[in-house]
Amino acid sequence: MRSIRRYILIITLMLISIGVVMIYSTSAIYAHEKFGSSIFFLKRHLWFLLSGFILMFGAMSVNLTELQKHARILMVLSILLLVAVLVPDIGFSVGGARRWFRLGGFSFQPSELAKFTLIVYLASFFSRKGYKIKDLFYGYIPVLSVVSVTCLLVLLQPDLGTAIAIFFIGTLTIFIAGGSLKHLVSTALLGVPFLYYVIFSVPYRRRRMLIFLNPWQDQRGAGFQIIQSFLALGSGGLFGVGLGQSKQKLFYLPESHTDFIFSIIGEELGFLGCTSIVLLFGALFALGMRAFYKAHRPFNKMLIFGITSMIAFEAVVNIGVGVGAFPTKGLPLPFISYGGSSLVFHMTAIGLMLNAMRGDR
Repeated sequence: MRSIRRYILIITLMLISIGVVMIYSTSAIYAHEKFGSSIFFLKRHLWFLLSGFILMFGAMSVNLTELQKHARILMVLSILLLVAVLVPDIGFSVGGARRWFRLGGFSFQPSELAKFTLIVYLASFFSRKGYKIKDLFYGYIPVLSVVSVTCLLVLLQPDLGTAIAIFFIGTLTIFIAGGSLKHLVSTALLGVPFLYYVIFSVPYRRRRMLIFLNPWQDQRGAGFQIIQSFLALGSGGLFGVGLGQSKQKLFYLPESHTDFIFSIIGEELGFLGCTSIVLLFGALFALGMRAFYKAHRPFNKMLIFGITSMIAFEAVVNIGVGVGAFPTKGLPLPFISYGGSSLVFHMTAIGLMLNAMRGDR
Protein backbone atom coordinates (compact mmCIF):
# COMPACT_ATOMS: atom_id res chain seq x y z
CA MET A 1 0.00 0.00 0.00
CA ARG A 2 2.96 2.35 0.53
CA SER A 3 3.51 2.97 -3.18
CA ILE A 4 -0.23 3.55 -3.74
CA ARG A 5 -0.29 6.10 -0.92
CA ARG A 6 2.72 7.88 -2.38
CA TYR A 7 1.21 8.10 -5.85
CA ILE A 8 -2.17 9.30 -4.54
CA LEU A 9 -0.47 12.05 -2.55
CA ILE A 10 1.63 13.09 -5.58
CA ILE A 11 -1.42 13.22 -7.87
CA THR A 12 -3.40 15.21 -5.30
CA LEU A 13 -0.57 17.74 -4.96
CA MET A 14 -0.35 18.00 -8.76
CA LEU A 15 -4.08 18.71 -9.05
CA ILE A 16 -3.88 21.28 -6.24
CA SER A 17 -0.93 23.00 -7.95
CA ILE A 18 -2.81 23.14 -11.25
CA GLY A 19 -5.76 24.60 -9.35
CA VAL A 20 -3.66 27.41 -7.84
CA VAL A 21 -2.29 28.41 -11.24
CA MET A 22 -5.66 28.22 -13.02
CA ILE A 23 -7.56 30.08 -10.29
CA TYR A 24 -5.20 33.01 -10.64
CA SER A 25 -5.39 32.82 -14.42
CA THR A 26 -9.20 32.66 -14.52
CA SER A 27 -9.99 35.13 -11.74
CA ALA A 28 -7.34 37.86 -11.87
CA ILE A 29 -9.13 40.29 -14.23
CA TYR A 30 -12.56 39.65 -12.71
CA ALA A 31 -11.16 40.09 -9.18
CA HIS A 32 -9.44 43.35 -10.16
CA GLU A 33 -12.64 44.76 -11.64
CA LYS A 34 -14.88 43.71 -8.74
CA PHE A 35 -12.60 43.91 -5.69
CA GLY A 36 -9.71 46.09 -6.84
CA SER A 37 -7.14 43.33 -6.41
CA SER A 38 -6.16 40.76 -9.03
CA ILE A 39 -5.11 38.28 -6.33
CA PHE A 40 -8.31 38.52 -4.26
CA PHE A 41 -9.49 34.99 -5.07
CA LEU A 42 -5.96 33.60 -5.09
CA LYS A 43 -5.29 34.85 -1.55
CA ARG A 44 -8.52 33.36 -0.27
CA HIS A 45 -7.79 30.10 -2.07
CA LEU A 46 -4.35 29.91 -0.44
CA TRP A 47 -5.98 30.37 2.97
CA PHE A 48 -8.35 27.51 2.14
CA LEU A 49 -5.35 25.45 1.07
CA LEU A 50 -3.61 26.11 4.36
CA SER A 51 -6.71 24.95 6.25
CA GLY A 52 -6.98 21.96 3.92
CA PHE A 53 -3.38 20.88 4.53
CA ILE A 54 -3.81 21.18 8.30
CA LEU A 55 -6.93 19.03 8.23
CA MET A 56 -5.46 16.61 5.69
CA PHE A 57 -2.40 15.89 7.81
CA GLY A 58 -4.64 15.77 10.88
CA ALA A 59 -6.85 13.19 9.15
CA MET A 60 -3.75 11.15 8.28
CA SER A 61 -2.99 10.72 11.98
CA VAL A 62 -6.49 10.37 13.45
CA ASN A 63 -7.33 7.14 15.28
CA LEU A 64 -9.62 5.27 12.87
CA THR A 65 -11.02 3.07 15.63
CA GLU A 66 -12.19 6.15 17.53
CA LEU A 67 -13.53 7.68 14.32
CA GLN A 68 -15.54 4.54 13.67
CA LYS A 69 -17.00 4.64 17.18
CA HIS A 70 -18.12 8.25 16.81
CA ALA A 71 -19.41 7.99 13.23
CA ARG A 72 -23.08 8.15 14.30
CA ILE A 73 -22.48 11.25 16.41
CA LEU A 74 -20.75 12.94 13.48
CA MET A 75 -23.66 12.05 11.21
CA VAL A 76 -26.21 13.45 13.66
CA LEU A 77 -24.20 16.67 14.02
CA SER A 78 -24.03 17.01 10.23
CA ILE A 79 -27.79 16.60 9.92
CA LEU A 80 -28.35 19.18 12.66
CA LEU A 81 -26.11 21.63 10.78
CA LEU A 82 -28.11 20.98 7.60
CA VAL A 83 -31.27 21.86 9.53
CA ALA A 84 -29.66 24.93 11.13
CA VAL A 85 -28.51 26.41 7.82
CA LEU A 86 -32.15 26.56 6.68
CA VAL A 87 -33.03 28.88 9.58
CA PRO A 88 -33.06 32.49 8.27
CA ASP A 89 -31.24 34.04 11.22
CA ILE A 90 -28.52 31.37 11.14
CA GLY A 91 -27.96 30.33 7.53
CA PHE A 92 -26.63 32.79 4.97
CA SER A 93 -28.49 33.19 1.69
CA VAL A 94 -26.99 34.01 -1.73
CA GLY A 95 -29.08 34.16 -4.89
CA GLY A 96 -32.07 32.57 -3.20
CA ALA A 97 -30.09 29.57 -1.93
CA ARG A 98 -29.51 29.16 1.81
CA ARG A 99 -26.42 26.94 1.90
CA TRP A 100 -23.80 28.74 3.97
CA PHE A 101 -22.78 29.73 7.47
CA ARG A 102 -20.79 32.94 7.62
CA LEU A 103 -17.70 32.78 9.83
CA GLY A 104 -16.02 36.17 9.80
CA GLY A 105 -15.06 36.88 6.22
CA PHE A 106 -15.41 33.25 5.18
CA SER A 107 -18.36 30.96 4.51
CA PHE A 108 -18.87 27.29 5.27
CA GLN A 109 -21.14 24.80 3.47
CA PRO A 110 -22.51 22.12 5.82
CA SER A 111 -23.50 20.01 2.79
CA GLU A 112 -19.79 19.40 2.09
CA LEU A 113 -19.32 18.20 5.67
CA ALA A 114 -22.44 16.02 5.39
CA LYS A 115 -21.12 14.37 2.23
CA PHE A 116 -17.89 13.56 4.04
CA THR A 117 -19.47 12.32 7.29
CA LEU A 118 -22.00 10.19 5.39
CA ILE A 119 -19.10 8.23 3.89
CA VAL A 120 -17.64 7.74 7.36
CA TYR A 121 -21.05 6.71 8.75
CA LEU A 122 -21.70 4.19 5.97
CA ALA A 123 -18.22 2.71 6.35
CA SER A 124 -18.83 2.34 10.09
CA PHE A 125 -22.28 0.80 9.63
CA PHE A 126 -21.16 -1.74 7.05
CA SER A 127 -18.09 -2.69 9.06
CA ARG A 128 -20.31 -3.43 12.09
CA LYS A 129 -23.60 -4.59 10.59
CA GLY A 130 -22.85 -5.27 6.95
CA TYR A 131 -24.52 -8.68 7.21
CA LYS A 132 -27.88 -6.92 7.73
CA ILE A 133 -27.86 -4.95 4.49
CA LYS A 134 -29.82 -7.58 2.55
CA ASP A 135 -32.58 -7.40 5.15
CA LEU A 136 -35.12 -4.84 3.95
CA PHE A 137 -36.36 -3.60 7.34
CA TYR A 138 -33.32 -4.04 9.59
CA GLY A 139 -30.57 -3.14 7.17
CA TYR A 140 -31.52 -1.52 3.89
CA ILE A 141 -34.27 0.88 4.97
CA PRO A 142 -32.39 2.30 8.03
CA VAL A 143 -29.29 3.05 5.93
CA LEU A 144 -31.29 4.39 3.00
CA SER A 145 -33.23 6.61 5.42
CA VAL A 146 -30.04 8.32 6.57
CA VAL A 147 -28.97 8.86 2.96
CA SER A 148 -32.44 10.13 1.98
CA VAL A 149 -32.80 12.54 4.93
CA THR A 150 -29.39 14.02 4.13
CA CYS A 151 -30.37 14.44 0.47
CA LEU A 152 -33.72 16.04 1.29
CA LEU A 153 -32.17 18.58 3.65
CA VAL A 154 -29.60 19.52 0.99
CA LEU A 155 -32.38 19.72 -1.60
CA LEU A 156 -34.26 22.20 0.60
CA GLN A 157 -31.36 24.69 0.45
CA PRO A 158 -31.86 24.19 -2.61
CA ASP A 159 -28.85 22.31 -4.03
CA LEU A 160 -29.93 19.59 -6.43
CA GLY A 161 -26.42 18.84 -7.70
CA THR A 162 -25.00 18.04 -4.25
CA ALA A 163 -28.16 16.11 -3.31
CA ILE A 164 -27.76 13.90 -6.39
CA ALA A 165 -24.06 13.41 -5.57
CA ILE A 166 -24.89 12.34 -2.01
CA PHE A 167 -27.60 9.94 -3.17
CA PHE A 168 -25.37 8.43 -5.85
CA ILE A 169 -22.44 7.90 -3.47
CA GLY A 170 -24.76 6.50 -0.77
CA THR A 171 -26.58 3.99 -2.98
CA LEU A 172 -23.37 2.94 -4.76
CA THR A 173 -21.74 2.25 -1.40
CA ILE A 174 -24.78 0.23 -0.34
CA PHE A 175 -24.48 -1.83 -3.53
CA ILE A 176 -20.74 -2.46 -3.06
CA ALA A 177 -21.40 -3.45 0.56
CA GLY A 178 -23.71 -6.22 -0.64
CA GLY A 179 -27.08 -4.52 -0.85
CA SER A 180 -29.82 -6.33 -2.73
CA LEU A 181 -30.03 -5.34 -6.39
CA LYS A 182 -33.80 -5.80 -6.16
CA HIS A 183 -34.03 -3.24 -3.36
CA LEU A 184 -31.80 -0.77 -5.21
CA VAL A 185 -33.70 -1.11 -8.49
CA SER A 186 -37.00 -0.62 -6.64
CA THR A 187 -35.58 2.50 -5.00
CA ALA A 188 -34.45 3.82 -8.38
CA LEU A 189 -37.86 3.22 -9.94
CA LEU A 190 -39.59 4.97 -7.05
CA GLY A 191 -37.09 7.82 -7.23
CA VAL A 192 -37.60 8.59 -10.94
CA PRO A 193 -41.04 10.27 -10.50
CA PHE A 194 -39.71 12.23 -7.53
CA LEU A 195 -36.67 13.40 -9.50
CA TYR A 196 -38.91 14.34 -12.44
CA TYR A 197 -41.11 16.40 -10.11
CA VAL A 198 -38.12 18.06 -8.42
CA ILE A 199 -36.69 19.10 -11.79
CA PHE A 200 -39.78 20.05 -13.79
CA SER A 201 -41.83 21.64 -11.00
CA VAL A 202 -39.20 24.35 -10.51
CA PRO A 203 -39.06 26.82 -13.43
CA TYR A 204 -35.29 27.44 -13.46
CA ARG A 205 -34.51 23.71 -13.26
CA ARG A 206 -36.98 22.89 -16.02
CA ARG A 207 -35.46 25.63 -18.18
CA ARG A 208 -31.96 24.36 -17.44
CA MET A 209 -32.91 20.84 -18.49
CA LEU A 210 -34.57 21.98 -21.72
CA ILE A 211 -31.65 24.25 -22.54
CA PHE A 212 -29.27 21.34 -22.00
CA LEU A 213 -30.99 19.57 -24.90
CA ASN A 214 -30.65 22.62 -27.16
CA PRO A 215 -28.66 25.53 -25.70
CA TRP A 216 -28.86 27.54 -28.93
CA GLN A 217 -32.58 28.11 -28.50
CA ASP A 218 -31.74 30.75 -25.87
CA GLN A 219 -28.21 31.84 -26.73
CA ARG A 220 -28.27 35.05 -24.69
CA GLY A 221 -30.24 33.64 -21.76
CA ALA A 222 -30.18 30.20 -20.16
CA GLY A 223 -27.97 28.72 -22.88
CA PHE A 224 -25.33 31.47 -22.68
CA GLN A 225 -23.09 29.75 -20.13
CA ILE A 226 -22.78 26.39 -21.86
CA ILE A 227 -22.31 28.00 -25.30
CA GLN A 228 -19.45 30.09 -23.91
CA SER A 229 -18.00 26.89 -22.47
CA PHE A 230 -18.12 25.28 -25.92
CA LEU A 231 -16.41 28.33 -27.42
CA ALA A 232 -13.65 28.17 -24.80
CA LEU A 233 -13.00 24.47 -25.38
CA GLY A 234 -13.24 24.79 -29.15
CA SER A 235 -10.85 27.71 -29.42
CA GLY A 236 -8.15 25.91 -27.43
CA GLY A 237 -7.28 23.45 -30.15
CA LEU A 238 -4.53 20.93 -29.45
CA PHE A 239 -2.10 23.08 -27.46
CA GLY A 240 -4.31 25.97 -26.27
CA VAL A 241 -4.00 29.72 -26.75
CA GLY A 242 -1.48 29.99 -23.92
CA LEU A 243 -1.64 30.25 -20.13
CA GLY A 244 -3.39 33.47 -19.13
CA GLN A 245 -4.52 34.21 -22.69
CA SER A 246 -8.15 33.07 -22.46
CA LYS A 247 -10.75 35.36 -24.01
CA GLN A 248 -13.80 33.64 -22.57
CA LYS A 249 -12.78 34.43 -18.99
CA LEU A 250 -13.05 38.14 -19.84
CA PHE A 251 -16.62 38.38 -18.50
CA TYR A 252 -18.00 36.00 -21.16
CA LEU A 253 -18.03 32.72 -19.23
CA PRO A 254 -19.63 33.10 -15.76
CA GLU A 255 -18.14 31.07 -12.89
CA SER A 256 -14.95 30.51 -14.88
CA HIS A 257 -12.91 30.02 -11.69
CA THR A 258 -15.40 27.61 -10.11
CA ASP A 259 -17.89 25.47 -12.04
CA PHE A 260 -16.39 26.06 -15.51
CA ILE A 261 -12.68 26.13 -14.76
CA PHE A 262 -12.19 23.02 -16.93
CA SER A 263 -13.39 24.98 -19.96
CA ILE A 264 -10.74 27.66 -19.40
CA ILE A 265 -8.12 24.93 -19.00
CA GLY A 266 -9.23 23.67 -22.40
CA GLU A 267 -8.94 27.14 -23.91
CA GLU A 268 -5.55 28.03 -22.44
CA LEU A 269 -3.88 24.60 -22.37
CA GLY A 270 -5.79 22.91 -25.17
CA PHE A 271 -6.79 19.31 -25.67
CA LEU A 272 -3.51 18.14 -24.17
CA GLY A 273 -4.17 20.11 -20.98
CA CYS A 274 -7.70 18.70 -20.66
CA THR A 275 -6.43 15.17 -21.34
CA SER A 276 -3.80 15.56 -18.64
CA ILE A 277 -6.48 16.54 -16.10
CA VAL A 278 -8.66 13.59 -17.09
CA LEU A 279 -5.69 11.20 -16.86
CA LEU A 280 -4.77 12.48 -13.40
CA PHE A 281 -8.30 11.90 -12.12
CA GLY A 282 -8.38 8.52 -13.88
CA ALA A 283 -5.14 7.53 -12.18
CA LEU A 284 -6.47 8.71 -8.81
CA PHE A 285 -9.60 6.60 -9.31
CA ALA A 286 -7.60 3.53 -10.41
CA LEU A 287 -5.26 3.80 -7.42
CA GLY A 288 -8.21 4.25 -5.06
CA MET A 289 -9.91 1.15 -6.46
CA ARG A 290 -6.69 -0.82 -6.21
CA ALA A 291 -6.36 0.19 -2.57
CA PHE A 292 -10.02 -0.75 -2.02
CA TYR A 293 -9.47 -4.27 -3.35
CA LYS A 294 -6.25 -4.71 -1.38
CA ALA A 295 -7.68 -3.49 1.94
CA HIS A 296 -8.71 -6.09 4.53
CA ARG A 297 -10.38 -4.19 7.36
CA PRO A 298 -14.05 -3.57 6.51
CA PHE A 299 -14.12 0.02 7.82
CA ASN A 300 -10.95 1.00 5.98
CA LYS A 301 -12.14 -0.75 2.83
CA MET A 302 -15.49 1.06 2.67
CA LEU A 303 -13.90 4.37 3.64
CA ILE A 304 -11.47 4.12 0.72
CA PHE A 305 -14.27 3.21 -1.67
CA GLY A 306 -16.58 6.02 -0.54
CA ILE A 307 -13.92 8.72 -0.83
CA THR A 308 -12.68 7.46 -4.20
CA SER A 309 -16.20 7.31 -5.65
CA MET A 310 -17.05 10.80 -4.31
CA ILE A 311 -14.03 12.43 -5.96
CA ALA A 312 -14.50 10.49 -9.21
CA PHE A 313 -18.22 11.30 -9.44
CA GLU A 314 -17.72 15.02 -8.91
CA ALA A 315 -14.86 15.15 -11.40
CA VAL A 316 -16.93 13.32 -14.04
CA VAL A 317 -19.95 15.59 -13.51
CA ASN A 318 -17.94 18.83 -13.56
CA ILE A 319 -16.06 17.86 -16.72
CA GLY A 320 -19.27 16.50 -18.24
CA VAL A 321 -21.05 19.82 -17.65
CA GLY A 322 -18.19 21.70 -19.28
CA VAL A 323 -18.34 19.59 -22.45
CA GLY A 324 -22.15 19.59 -22.55
CA ALA A 325 -22.66 15.95 -21.57
CA PHE A 326 -24.70 16.84 -18.46
CA PRO A 327 -27.05 19.69 -17.50
CA THR A 328 -25.40 22.53 -15.60
CA LYS A 329 -24.80 21.59 -11.95
CA GLY A 330 -22.95 23.48 -9.25
CA LEU A 331 -20.35 20.81 -8.50
CA PRO A 332 -16.75 22.09 -8.43
CA LEU A 333 -13.83 20.25 -10.00
CA PRO A 334 -12.10 18.58 -6.99
CA PHE A 335 -8.81 20.22 -5.91
CA ILE A 336 -8.86 22.61 -8.89
CA SER A 337 -11.96 24.83 -8.68
CA TYR A 338 -12.11 27.78 -6.31
CA GLY A 339 -14.30 26.96 -3.34
CA GLY A 340 -13.43 26.82 0.33
CA SER A 341 -15.60 24.08 1.84
CA SER A 342 -15.21 21.78 -1.15
CA LEU A 343 -11.42 22.08 -1.26
CA VAL A 344 -10.97 21.70 2.50
CA PHE A 345 -13.15 18.58 2.78
CA HIS A 346 -11.72 16.95 -0.35
CA MET A 347 -8.24 17.37 1.10
CA THR A 348 -9.44 16.05 4.46
CA ALA A 349 -10.96 13.05 2.67
CA ILE A 350 -7.65 12.32 0.93
CA GLY A 351 -5.87 12.45 4.28
CA LEU A 352 -8.38 10.02 5.77
CA MET A 353 -8.01 7.69 2.77
CA LEU A 354 -4.22 7.69 3.13
CA ASN A 355 -4.69 6.96 6.84
CA ALA A 356 -6.98 4.02 6.02
CA MET A 357 -4.40 2.60 3.61
CA ARG A 358 -1.59 2.93 6.14
CA GLY A 359 -3.70 1.44 8.93
CA ASP A 360 -4.73 -1.59 6.87
CA ARG A 361 -1.83 -3.91 7.63
